[in-house]
Amino acid sequence: MPKPQDTDGQPDSAKGVTRDLASRIASAQRERNVEANRASNMSPSDMSGMARGMRIGTEFIAAILVGAGLGYLVDLGLGTRPWGLLILLLVGFAAGILNVIRVVTQMNKAAPPPPGSDLGSSTDDEDDN
Repeated sequence: MPKPQDTDGQPDSAKGVTRDLASRIASAQRERNVEANRASNMSPSDMSGMARGMRIGTEFIAAILVGAGLGYLVDLGLGTRPWGLLILLLVGFAAGILNVIRVVTQMNKAAPPPPGSDLGSSTDDEDDN
């Protein structure tokens, strides 16, 4: 079993290079850990406008496509030609609208209101009468 090399036999310039390399590796590992923690702590409120729009659009289109696909399969199995597709396409459209409402409500709860926004009258204002 080979014995690990020690730095005692190396010239001073090699010791400095080794220390420099070790400090650079440790620094890179710390930066990588910080980035990993930042990415894992990202919440839906941190999403950009483009990401929110893509999520909402994807939810809507996916529901319509699933409804149309199921309607097509029903038409193939039962031989009801356009009716299964039309009915389940409309059901998919309705499910897509419900998905969009659900996602937007979830995003609104996660994001705090902007400072200075008018949220309507509070219960304290109503008690003054």
